[in-house]
Amino acid sequence: MKLFKKVAIVGVGLIGGSIALAIKKNRLADEVVGVCRSKETLLLARRMKAVDLISRDLEIIKGADLLIMAAPVGMIIRSAPEISRIIGRDCLVTDVGSTKKEIVLKLEKIFPNFVGSHPMAGSEKRGVANASPGIFKGSLCILTPTRNTKRSALLKISKLWAKLGSRVTVVTPSAHDKILSLVSHLPHLAAFCLIDIIPDDFLKFGSNGLKDTTRIASSEAEVWKDIFISNRRPILEAIERFQKRLSAVRSALRKKDLKFLEKVLVGAKKKRDSLK
Repeated sequence: MKLFKKVAIVGVGLIGGSIALAIKKNRLADEVVGVCRSKETLLLARRMKAVDLISRDLEIIKGADLLIMAAPVGMIIRSAPEISRIIGRDCLVTDVGSTKKEIVLKLEKIFPNFVGSHPMAGSEKRGVANASPGIFKGSLCILTPTRNTKRSALLKISKLWAKLGSRVTVVTPSAHDKILSLVSHLPHLAAFCLIDIIPDDFLKFGSNGLKDTTRIASSEAEVWKDIFISNRRPILEAIERFQKRLSAVRSALRKKDLKFLEKVLVGAKKKRDSLK
């Protein structure tokens, strides 16, 4: 069942490319077009047939009835005014940014039919070369409507993500950013910092444990610096919470407090084992 006539995706990377492939695979639109900055991405997306048409010129999005902004957070915000001058006011607009409060606050003022989205289906890998139409199957997609969000727009975006295989849930933009600061942003920051403090000549001794723990430190700096700055206040609160726990563990080590250490380790194992 086709939901849209023309879908335009700005940013045909891992997520944008995967959305394009999934929409085409599920025949949810008559046409899918993409916009990218890189000539290499443009050529690769064409070879993969990820989209029907792709260009570095934003004019290609004209006439779309769904626009998906799949660029880094800062670029989503910066490009919104120019995009609004090209698409029609009736065009449904969503994004896939990893932070929501700043994006939603600015974009819902620009686009009358905007709904914030965050598909939790990312990877430390990047680029359309790693895109897959099945990446959203069984994953969580968080929608962040406000009192200004049109119900019809929310229902249609919910239906889109469900058709792509996602489990859809709805929270406020502020709640989203607080939750993600702890379940995603702090873990990435910790992984970046952990691998950064290890001397280069020690890395040859690193085993699978180190590789598993720091896997997400291979994520793209351009993407994550935007996320950290955009969501800095909740992340700073998360860092403070983490530092308090590290300080308590450091104190227990100094005191040789086996009881406290065991409590932390057992509790952590129980939480980790509960992740599905």
